[in-house]
Amino acid sequence: MHLDRYLSKYAGLSRKSILRLLNLGKIKVDEQVTLSRDHPVNDFSKIHIEGKLLNLHKPARYFLMNKPAGILSATTDPQHTTAIELIAETEREDLHIAGRLDRATTGLLILTNDGKWSRHITEPKQKVPKTYRVETVYAISPQTANLFSKGIYFAYENMTTSPAEIEILSPTSCRLTIYEGRYHQIKRMFAATGNRVKNLHRESVGEIKLDSALRPGDYRALSQAEIDSIWRTKPEKGE
Repeated sequence: MHLDRYLSKYAGLSRKSILRLLNLGKIKVDEQVTLSRDHPVNDFSKIHIEGKLLNLHKPARYFLMNKPAGILSATTDPQHTTAIELIAETEREDLHIAGRLDRATTGLLILTNDGKWSRHITEPKQKVPKTYRVETVYAISPQTANLFSKGIYFAYENMTTSPAEIEILSPTSCRLTIYEGRYHQIKRMFAATGNRVKNLHRESVGEIKLDSALRPGDYRALSQAEIDSIWRTKPEKGE
């Protein structure tokens, strides 16, 4: 199997992330740095990603974290503290993040070593809902709900977002549910309405909800019911 397909299937990485890591020389196959996404690999290949061995034979682990502001959604970083570093050393090996949050964004973050499961969360075609509490700089315009329900066109990707659901909580705050996880998606959606996001906090992914008692920086293992709930989210017909 080609390296990019293998990492997409088993490590929960998007093709874009794989290309970035390859270009940075962050992927090794059998102790050798490779720059080719077509490098042939199999289950006996020894693959390191950013210095960490991809091990497919360890028990699957699933964690929910209340991510604080200022923490980077990454495995390693030379300058900033990463979410992985908040996990106990005995538990963090091989973990990756299933749906990253911006450094300033807070709330529900999922970490796992199950690539197939995490891909179900992050693939836009699966339509797994992600709900955020949003605070804006300016009052939310009356047209926002209608615009979001139709989808916002992103010229860079040449695509339109899936219809989003908004619940107005105050003139400058709302609860927003989206069904993808595009780059800076919510900030770009509000920018398209002439507004700016001041604070962003993720409350839920699918049926998995952030515990109100879980303090920023704390985490817990997901229950089996929470893990299984992700598989119940199916793409709409025709997707």
